[in-house]
Amino acid sequence: MAGFWGKRKREEQDAADADLARRAELAIVAVDERVRLTSDELDFARAELGDKATEDLAAALQSVKVHLAEAFQLHQLNHDEIPDTKDELRTRNARIIQLSEWAEELLEERTLVLQPKIDAIRRAPETLARVRADRDRLAERVPHAREVVERLAHRYSPSALQQVSGNPEEVEQLLDFAVHTAGVSERRREAGQREQASVALEAATEAVRRAESLLDAVDTFEIEALRAESTLAAVIDDSRSDLVEARRGPQTPTVLQAMATLERELGALPAAGARTDPFSALSSLRQANADLDLARERAARPVPSQDQVDHAIDDADRQLAVARGLITGHRGWIGADARTRFVEAERLRAGLPLGPIADDQRETALATARRAGALASESLQLAQRDIEQSRPDDWGGDGYGRGGYGRGGGMGGGNMVGGMLGGLVIGSLLGDIFDG
Repeated sequence: MAGFWGKRKREEQDAADADLARRAELAIVAVDERVRLTSDELDFARAELGDKATEDLAAALQSVKVHLAEAFQLHQLNHDEIPDTKDELRTRNARIIQLSEWAEELLEERTLVLQPKIDAIRRAPETLARVRADRDRLAERVPHAREVVERLAHRYSPSALQQVSGNPEEVEQLLDFAVHTAGVSERRREAGQREQASVALEAATEAVRRAESLLDAVDTFEIEALRAESTLAAVIDDSRSDLVEARRGPQTPTVLQAMATLERELGALPAAGARTDPFSALSSLRQANADLDLARERAARPVPSQDQVDHAIDDADRQLAVARGLITGHRGWIGADARTRFVEAERLRAGLPLGPIADDQRETALATARRAGALASESLQLAQRDIEQSRPDDWGGDGYGRGGYGRGGGMGGGNMVGGMLGGLVIGSLLGDIFDG
């Protein structure tokens, strides 16, 4: 029976070795073909884009060729006249696969970086035709865009229209530039200056894209402006309601100042029928409204005093000092939970500002200090639990028990000995004891 299982295991290993050899052959053939294809791709890209743009791919290809030579050498050793052991064949085939996979991944990574530019070059004739077609299509939209801007100028102020008022003229300039640059690209390519031709083609494409986005901005401006006006009306109503409620509640200096600012913003709104800038008005009014909400919230919940914050920080420091002393004195017995709480408490404490704290930061500082103190307290409790669970009740009954060093109490105090062993022996000497 043992012979049967041994024979079966050898057969399985032989099958695995044969499969590894087939994979190695397939891998080396695949990567060799990939090198040849990439070399052709590099020649094309270098001619079109120049040496600088293709230097990373060229360096990768050279590195791959060096390592591929090693793979072919290993493959040759597998098939020479010198007999090989199974372990030698297995090692070489595994190395061939490793080198081949690395080469494939490197060439794939570097080729993907250049692929968009290479694809753009190959589509250059189509791209040039599309640039000219897009130029004609967008030029037809310019008169409409100009009419829209002129009509909106009767409703909105120059500051509101500033973002689109110059768009029609800029679009015309961009479209002229796109057509001119497309012609430059064609002439450079015909002259063999392919790198310059590619740069010019990219510029023409980008000019058309920019022109279309400017025309779209004109079309969407009116919708966005109407939406801003609608939102502004809702914020005006909300602001007036907030002012009424604020007059009924606590009126601290901060609340009074925020109320005055909001009233000033409401009073600065243009009269009905006047040309407006709904975007600017909405932004200013929203900010003033938010400031009043914050001031009222703080008035309802007073800001902690500096003394409160200082007291919380002092309490955290005391808690940390106690926990630090216990952990330092019993390092060998303290577990991960106690240590984690302590480190987090120290981190929070270190992040608290030094000296007087601004009003708007005191609430956060108070919460942080209290959290640091609570974590230090938790750390202390967990450390005490670890010590209690780790302290032995009896040191083997041979004179190291609770009564001290020798039952006659020669060194006095089992707790002292236990603490020493927990903090010193377990923490630093135990390894030396067992090594001895």
